[in-house]
Amino acid sequence: MSNATQTFRVNELFYSLQGEGRWAGRAAIFVRFAQCNLRCPFCDTDFEDYREMTAREIIEAAGTFSPCKFIVLTGGEPTLQATPELIGQLHGQGCYVAMETNGTHPVPKGVDWVTCSPKTAFVDKASLHLKRADELKIIFDGIHPVDTFGIEAQFYYVQPCDVGDPEKNAAILQSAIEFVKSHPEWQLSLQQHKLIHIR
Repeated sequence: MSNATQTFRVNELFYSLQGEGRWAGRAAIFVRFAQCNLRCPFCDTDFEDYREMTAREIIEAAGTFSPCKFIVLTGGEPTLQATPELIGQLHGQGCYVAMETNGTHPVPKGVDWVTCSPKTAFVDKASLHLKRADELKIIFDGIHPVDTFGIEAQFYYVQPCDVGDPEKNAAILQSAIEFVKSHPEWQLSLQQHKLIHIR
């Protein structure tokens, strides 16, 4: 199959604000790839629904959100599908390409910003491939210990796990705050998109 006809399984493509981590609050075009190699108990992503899109179709759809050039490849697990060719074509349109990955597969060459959020504490037999990221984001539930998993990063975040129970969420948040106060090399990441009720 040639690169021109290669298709990607895209769950959704939309324009919003980045809600988490270093780029929180920044306008971003999200390309959410379908399917993942993990099944985390707290995941809120629809794994099965998708449409086949070529790189050109992805670029054309992203272009409707001009002038934004900040693209976030997410999932699911984007490393299962994203290719250096797709990254290169996005760069050719002047885009800055960020990726959010669980770290279990190599990141394609050319990605400008890598956010790794390991899920090894929550999923059996999930082994990490990634050794370096721009930011490391640990899902904090107050039960599993916070660990870097041997990944070097510029920025280290703990993000309170949304368990769907307001009372439990409040307790997890408070515990995360106390953790950061005791470990100032870490920062708190909140899911701001949920707090301000946007996609």
